[in-house]
Amino acid sequence: MNQPSPIAHPPHEVVLFDLDGTLADTIPLIVASYQHAFRTVLGEEVAESRARAWIGRPLLAALLEESPEHGVELDRVYREWNLAHTARLIRPYAGVPEMLSALAAAGVTTGVVTSKRRDTAQLALDSVGLGGAIEVLAGLEDTALHKPRPEPLLHGAAALGVDPGDCVYVGDATVDVLAGRAAGMGTVAVTWGAGDRDALAATGPDRVVDTMGELTAYLLGGHARA
Repeated sequence: MNQPSPIAHPPHEVVLFDLDGTLADTIPLIVASYQHAFRTVLGEEVAESRARAWIGRPLLAALLEESPEHGVELDRVYREWNLAHTARLIRPYAGVPEMLSALAAAGVTTGVVTSKRRDTAQLALDSVGLGGAIEVLAGLEDTALHKPRPEPLLHGAAALGVDPGDCVYVGDATVDVLAGRAAGMGTVAVTWGAGDRDALAATGPDRVVDTMGELTAYLLGGHARA
């Protein structure tokens, strides 16, 4: 007689997600925003690969590192252009609403921890129809230190009243994996965002996933699928 398959249980009761390049396809928007800011302020063309390397870090810090003299103005021009073009350039990732619904049905709590300001992050979530699907949103203003430091993730866990060890952090950048590990959380790296697969794997995440289906299955405690 065939035995019933064992019921899979989610390995983590809380899933915290990065936003850019993980839950929403903001990569073209971000790259274009960087390119516009550098072109406008410095008269400089920025290659896509260079702009993608800054994704995941707080915006002003990255810009001040690139141009201490003009970083604040670059930040202002970037944000102005980014907000004006979010609705036009942001794109949803197929399968995200279904994944979040499946996690909710399994009793998993979800949150977003991002280096974006909270209002900008909320606009991005709303623009791809995810504004009501996330239980907590932690943004740039919530901590003094940022990824790859663990403080933003620890803040997200505290906001939900859960132990960091009960959480897994999902992101597309090396700083996401490093922050998750430093916070004592499980870590999953996704390859459809800004990060390079080999570089992500080198940071030692618990899992590297290439498709939304694979991520959903892993978070639900089942077998990975394409």
